[in-house]
Amino acid sequence: MHELSITRHIAAPPETVWAAMVDRVAEWFCPRPWRAEIVHQDRRPGGVCAMTMHGPDGETIPNNGLYLLWDEGRRYAVTDAITGDLEPAGPFMIGIWEIAEENGGTRYTARARHWSEAALQQHEAMGFREGWSVAADQLAALCEPG
Repeated sequence: MHELSITRHIAAPPETVWAAMVDRVAEWFCPRPWRAEIVHQDRRPGGVCAMTMHGPDGETIPNNGLYLLWDEGRRYAVTDAITGDLEPAGPFMIGIWEIAEENGGTRYTARARHWSEAALQQHEAMGFREGWSVAADQLAALCEPG
């Protein structure tokens, strides 16, 4: 697989992390000053997911796809290869977000699996590691006692 991933230990119970992951997406998903606007989330395999990412200089990037997997309290997966009513789209990746209890806290892992090495390299060049790491830090900040 052509996979990029990041992981973090979050000092909060899995149920706290899961709730923030799925119910507070707009607060952690994009590295600030970018922000995510949730358009639709049909949280089930085959359900539509749609958000728009907004940049500080007026950029808008639609992020549409379908849920491939929804394992409540544990993990979910989304692809951009299919949108709307089973409409093929230019595939870029399958995103997988998962959590597991670890040492009194939670192990958070986010993966991006790509169809090709070229797509993986493109994602790396776009700043995958930095961007997804910042998003993980923002998620941790929502969850950890302050």
